[in-house]
Amino acid sequence: MAPQVFFITGTSTGFGNELVKKCLAEGDKVVATARNSSKLKFDNTTKDNYLAVDLDVTSDDSVHKAFDAALKQFGRIDVVCNNAGYGLSGEFESVTEEQSRKQMEVNFFGLLKVTRRALKIMREVNKPAGGKIQQITSIGGQRGVPTFSIYCASKWAVEGFTEAVSKELKPEWNIKLTCIEPGGFRTDWAGRSMEFGAQKEAAYDHINAEETMGKRHGTQAGDPVKGARAFWDIAKMDDPPLRVVIGSDAYEGITNKIKEYGELYPKYKELSNSTDVDEKK
Repeated sequence: MAPQVFFITGTSTGFGNELVKKCLAEGDKVVATARNSSKLKFDNTTKDNYLAVDLDVTSDDSVHKAFDAALKQFGRIDVVCNNAGYGLSGEFESVTEEQSRKQMEVNFFGLLKVTRRALKIMREVNKPAGGKIQQITSIGGQRGVPTFSIYCASKWAVEGFTEAVSKELKPEWNIKLTCIEPGGFRTDWAGRSMEFGAQKEAAYDHINAEETMGKRHGTQAGDPVKGARAFWDIAKMDDPPLRVVIGSDAYEGITNKIKEYGELYPKYKELSNSTDVDEKK
């Protein structure tokens, strides 16, 4: 397969960082973005295969400048990986509204800004038209996880948004959207990247989010190098799926969720089907 141009957000650590390395090793071209791209360091980069760009996904101006720089250098963008984001942990009542809004601003609205520009480039600039957009959501975008109410809300929002948009695109645009739903991986996500509820509500003495995440950090099942390889493999598929989980824990989680749904909805079938208008005979 010919080299592709990847535009990857959130490349300073974790999946984003490993995906840049994988792309470079495979002979692809990479636009690596981070809030401070001057700190990014990768081996075997040249101006022909690599561009580091500052990107704050919450700023329209920053998003446009990053894409403009990418197009100036490479002329097209084949794969956009919306990986930028962070975790916010704490019982709902311990999380401030300001923290909630910031979480949505980065994980959801920031992703919308990047997706909006990516769609336009893939449709109108790429010759031939086409491309792939990867939304890095989470198994938390398919099920609710205690102490992650707002994080899950942001990822569920991305899931619904992406599914709806996928049904709006003309087939001839050849743009494929995929929600990649990782389970727990040994990235920095549960470490220094994580934020915690700022106003501890005393009633929740049965939950200690910081202690729980401290114990979990570094013990997750997932290997970030293998996770990034999966992202790359999905980007190379001719017809990538709308959704795919990565990680054995995520696979188990989604199969359990499907089973729950399969039992829940039929149980209330009669109620569900009892509300249609009576047609006059």
